[in-house]
Amino acid sequence: MPRPIHATVHTSALSHNLARTRAAAPDARVWAVVKANAYGHGIERVFDALRSADGFALLDLAEAQRLRALDWRGPILLLEGCFEARDLELCSRLGLWHAIHCNEQIDMLAAHKTQLPHRVFLKMNTGMNRLGFTPERFRAAWTRLNALPQVDEISLMQHFPDADGPRGISAQLKAFEAVTHDLPGERSLSNSAATMRYGAILAGRSDWIRPGIVLYGSSPDFPEHSAADWDLQPTMTLASKIIGLQHLVAGDTVGYGSSFSADGPLRLGVVACGYADGYPRHCGTGTPVLVNGVRTRLVGRVSMDMLTVDLTPVPEAGFGSEVTLWGQSSGGAVLSIDEVAQAAGTVGYELMCAVAPRVPMTVE
Repeated sequence: MPRPIHATVHTSALSHNLARTRAAAPDARVWAVVKANAYGHGIERVFDALRSADGFALLDLAEAQRLRALDWRGPILLLEGCFEARDLELCSRLGLWHAIHCNEQIDMLAAHKTQLPHRVFLKMNTGMNRLGFTPERFRAAWTRLNALPQVDEISLMQHFPDADGPRGISAQLKAFEAVTHDLPGERSLSNSAATMRYGAILAGRSDWIRPGIVLYGSSPDFPEHSAADWDLQPTMTLASKIIGLQHLVAGDTVGYGSSFSADGPLRLGVVACGYADGYPRHCGTGTPVLVNGVRTRLVGRVSMDMLTVDLTPVPEAGFGSEVTLWGQSSGGAVLSIDEVAQAAGTVGYELMCAVAPRVPMTVE
């Protein structure tokens, strides 16, 4: 039989989380962000559950082609825009909308010969300092675009750098509105954190929201709020089984580097999951794990193909017992991916995206 590790995508949870984002911003349309192969879930696996969104947002032209192959005829937005001039031909052919964040992209459009003018989203840099025109340069960029026959409609967008933290959105929102208050066009302002935390403030100001991580059941501002606090459901479960048992006495050590030493009798389960499967190597002793739906802890170092868990809280567990690394156990108990990510010093996004190709993934 195959190795007993597998991942499951929960489509009902995806639909639930999409509904939660709509409830947080009821007057806005929704871009379902499916970049990075739908945050590791697989675009084809999530499509039916998210197709009630108003549009899909992503980065990669090949992923846009996959959406069109699924018979999606609605809007698709390239969040980073085009990377070279010939990308514009594919945008025309596939009917893609695309971000404009630098003068080079405007130059490409100006030189582009097209029968179908493009819908573009002009991006302002309000403090993230990744992509976009600074407030001082934004109106000049808008003026250039507005003069091009290659451009049909200009929408306006930005990305809040601090929506998930104490600095909030007020400074960035003020900067955006000071420059754009008299410009026509739809606005897209809110990522997951801004949607959930500031929906009331942004009501009527953001025509499109761009939920990403909340669609996949991870909190955008953990640990201040958990996924359960936001009424989000886990959309991915990574599960395996116990494939071996060890009985330790005081002084026995576990794993590479002997980083864990038992201070008394201890029964361990060896689990078929390791960093080659995408489980974070940086998770150390104490990282939460569910065995038969009961919360326990990882002990020792994570190996390439295995990890070990403390079976003290689950005396009935043995060979073949279910282990939930994150997500939902068969009995309904939930282990938030955010808790596991926190133990690894990272975020849930990375864990979702890092599940290895060798792990079978199915849809439920």
